[in-house]
Amino acid sequence: MIRTYILTVFTVSFCLIATSQDISFCYELGKINGLVETSHYSPKPLNDSLSKGVFSLFLKSIDENQTFFTQEDVNTFKSDEYLIDDYIKSKDCDFIEKYSTTLQERINKSKRILEDLKKQKLDYTGKDSLLYSKDDDVEYFKNDTKVLKYWNKKVRYKLLRKLVENDSVLDNIKNNFKALEADIKDKIIQNEICLLDELLQTKGSVPNMVESAFLDAFLKYQDPNSSYFLASEKNIFYQSLSNSKLSFGITTSKKKNGDIVISFITPGSAAFKNGGLDVEDVILEIQNKNKTLETYCTSNETIRNFIDDVSSNVMTFKIKKQDGQIKSIKLRKTEIEVEENSITGYVLTGDEAIGYINIPSFYTDTESLNGLGVANDVAKQLYKLQKENIQGLIIDLRFNGGGSMKEAADLSGMFIDRGPVAISKYRNEDLYTIRDPNRGSLFTKPIVILINQFSASASEFFAGALQDYNRAIVVGTATHGKATSQVVLPVENSQNSNYIKITTGKFFRVTGHSHQQTGVMPDIVIKDIYHNYESQEFFKAFSLSNETVQVTLKHRPKLKKDLTSILENSRARITNNSIFKSIESFNAIFINDYVNKEGIFPLTLDYIFNDNKRYNDAWKTYNDSIENNTTLIDIKNTSSTTAILEYNEDSKNLNQQLLKELKTDPHIQEAYFIINDIINL
Repeated sequence: MIRTYILTVFTVSFCLIATSQDISFCYELGKINGLVETSHYSPKPLNDSLSKGVFSLFLKSIDENQTFFTQEDVNTFKSDEYLIDDYIKSKDCDFIEKYSTTLQERINKSKRILEDLKKQKLDYTGKDSLLYSKDDDVEYFKNDTKVLKYWNKKVRYKLLRKLVENDSVLDNIKNNFKALEADIKDKIIQNEICLLDELLQTKGSVPNMVESAFLDAFLKYQDPNSSYFLASEKNIFYQSLSNSKLSFGITTSKKKNGDIVISFITPGSAAFKNGGLDVEDVILEIQNKNKTLETYCTSNETIRNFIDDVSSNVMTFKIKKQDGQIKSIKLRKTEIEVEENSITGYVLTGDEAIGYINIPSFYTDTESLNGLGVANDVAKQLYKLQKENIQGLIIDLRFNGGGSMKEAADLSGMFIDRGPVAISKYRNEDLYTIRDPNRGSLFTKPIVILINQFSASASEFFAGALQDYNRAIVVGTATHGKATSQVVLPVENSQNSNYIKITTGKFFRVTGHSHQQTGVMPDIVIKDIYHNYESQEFFKAFSLSNETVQVTLKHRPKLKKDLTSILENSRARITNNSIFKSIESFNAIFINDYVNKEGIFPLTLDYIFNDNKRYNDAWKTYNDSIENNTTLIDIKNTSSTTAILEYNEDSKNLNQQLLKELKTDPHIQEAYFIINDIINL
């Protein structure tokens, strides 16, 4: 079961909509610079280094894939590379206009090129090639001929990709290629034009979009978790949490490439409970009983209106996962009840009864529809699990991107007697020790915590605290490595003010060490399909450095167990397990041949078909190994959950699907064996 959430201390997701900016760019830039100087954890000086860093981030944000500007344009822009600090000091912001004007001209020129391509016969013989490179810093277009060739190749590539996605038999495509190409060509081109039209209207206009991008780049130079957003983007998020109507619990946004993606999943909602949907999943189409809506060249507003249609309470979402898998998921709208928990406990049965709880995010009362935080919900489930006489507990934090620090502290305190759980540090302030708010612990038996590289922020806080107290064995791969906290501040004191999210502090483990950039290291390593996928904080530009602080209140850990035999047993099981071999095989293909793909390849139907087939075959082999996983353990609901499900057939069916996913998850299985080894030890 894969769920991903936004990687911030405050789990906030914002949908982008068109809007106008009421205050001048130069005034807002000055206000933001002042907020950075007074509020950021470690503000960087306004000098040439800032100019160069902001310039690079800004240029990349407005032409991310270097598909609009020419080298001549960039040479003109270069005059600003070391002058941005001077512009800010002198309050001279006229420099921004040339970026807006040039970008608008290049986008309109690209639209004209695409319109002309509708009349042209495209060449699929393979005389042109595809260049794959890990280096993000590719060359800008040297001349107009290069621009024309780029769009020509892009249309051909997307067309061939669409054909092989629609038909798994190469001969079928070849035998009907002329008709298929004619049928889809205009649609592919029109979609590209549609994306360019939307780009022209991003945030209301190109000047607004460019100005917002610059302000965001200015903040991101301070650190990658600081950002700028419009007032409307903040309001939409809070509106998405309203429980006044039936809902699937899905918030969508549209990316620059035209993909409609899931940007937020409401805790406790139908989408949340299903378990098959994740943040960043691409929605390909949505179907109700009367209509199928393709997201092809469709605005996010249209998607949201379709989803919110009060006459359709059941819809099927066709999605593409981040690993390329295509899935269809049927959901029924639900109204979240106040009493309903967003966390559910299960019991793994075998040699010993072991509890299992998945925590997808550290939501709190401002983020959860039921008004209760995650610590409260876990406590309720823990009470139910202990009535099942569990001898240990698995807490799954994989893909948990963070949330409320208060919830992380409260949850940590449930498993230790008393003492510090973390240390926080703010600029120019003394260290503050965050303590367990309550004496005693709710659970004293062995605990295994599952983590991966998408476990971030508050989840790292919790995992690190229990690891430092020797209260849990941490299993998986190193976490994301985000040990900073952010606050949301208005740019100015007015009703229509825009906002910044700014890093104001760092937090440290009770040992005084930090997991910033390094992540929380597992006691026992179990790799997954994302191993070596470089998404952690360490790989982000201008991320804050790791540091250590002096401890003022020492913690009192439990006696550390000798894990030698447990580690050896785990390695032996994994080495001899065919499923983990499938994971390793798929990971090698996923990382080496796709994520880090390099080389020159022919732009032909044969190459694209075989390339697509190789990936799909590898995925199928991996997925089949999971689906066909046989295990010595079983999983069941608690008696309380069973009683609730008795009266809801839809929930009962979803529950059966979820139980199967949990039972066949090899990482949960290995965690079960590890916790049994701990008990036997």
